[in-house]
Amino acid sequence: MTDQEFLDWPFFKDRHRELARALDAWAAKTLPGIVDAPGAHENVDDTCRTLVAALGEGGWLKYCTPDAYGGALEMLDVRSLALIRETLARHSGLADFAFAMQGLGSGAISLFGSEDLKSAYLPKVASGEKIAAFALSEPDAGSDAAAMTASLRPAANGYEAHGEKTWISNGGIADFYTLFARTGEGSRGVTAVVIDADNPGLSIAERIDVIAPHPLARLKFDGAKIPGAARIGEEGQGFKIALATLDVFRTTVGAAALGLARRALDEATGRAVGRKMFGSTLANMPIAQERIAEMALDIDASALLVYRSAWVKDVQKRRVTKEAAMAKLYATDRSQSVIDKAVQLFGGLGVKKGVKVEELYRDIRALRIYEGASEVQKLVIARQHLELFGEKL
Repeated sequence: MTDQEFLDWPFFKDRHRELARALDAWAAKTLPGIVDAPGAHENVDDTCRTLVAALGEGGWLKYCTPDAYGGALEMLDVRSLALIRETLARHSGLADFAFAMQGLGSGAISLFGSEDLKSAYLPKVASGEKIAAFALSEPDAGSDAAAMTASLRPAANGYEAHGEKTWISNGGIADFYTLFARTGEGSRGVTAVVIDADNPGLSIAERIDVIAPHPLARLKFDGAKIPGAARIGEEGQGFKIALATLDVFRTTVGAAALGLARRALDEATGRAVGRKMFGSTLANMPIAQERIAEMALDIDASALLVYRSAWVKDVQKRRVTKEAAMAKLYATDRSQSVIDKAVQLFGGLGVKKGVKVEELYRDIRALRIYEGASEVQKLVIARQHLELFGEKL
């Protein structure tokens, strides 16, 4: 049984509470048949395609796009996105991944795209007919995204793309990529475009296997022709567009970590109550109670930071650079600690393949790296704080 008292916090409206409870019921009924099916974890490409289709059919992907293009709400609502990611992650890390990439991969189009781009892509993202991806990182430009070298060279009626992108989630199964590449120098020399996966100048150079398997690839662009109409926003605004997109979705990474942590606490609690030891139960041992208290504290503290950030973005409608960085940093780091404690409470069983806490242990690690590593978030927080005192860094 998962603690749902946080839904009564003043960050939420009744529609948020109804969304969380409806999704929880749907996930409990629908997801096991997909993620626990024979071969599901061995063939993550097909599993993710199935998850995207199911999320679209269930209506949950509508929260990734504005209502004018098949979405659920007038504009992207970070509290809804965060609640969905937390709920899905609690049930299945792979289901959370499938949902998150639909939002992140199409987010720049929702926020800055032309009417033609929005009409062409967003309805099919909301229905699950098209799978989206976000292509920003490069072999030597991850945390330092401004160091990217992939380029968009002027060509007849548009651009030619050259170079590579790597660590691209949904790489290999996406129907389209939001690509960020150079059209000039410095942070104002980056431009965003949409490129379809079947473009003959785009190839999958490498599929990347990681400890918590999901579709991941290195992409190669060899003169891929992209029409000017596929540009998102103005030329040179790509870096600004990427940061604004991350400003919406970075908070939700913390929410996903929160969902993983809640599941770990649920699993650990069940283990502690049911595990017979020394004539009693593990739950009656003071050291186990101390661990459970620490886990519950970390979860509530993380939730406060996550939903504070989401509320500020939705209600105060301002940039949440500091708030989102705090939420992502704290929630992902503390979730790692919560899950580690859960594994310890399980003992040897906690590292056995097929046991949920072992899966959670692998699921959480990447969240402390992608969309801004923990170390980068600390720099962001410090700089935002120092600016209050007149320091321009």
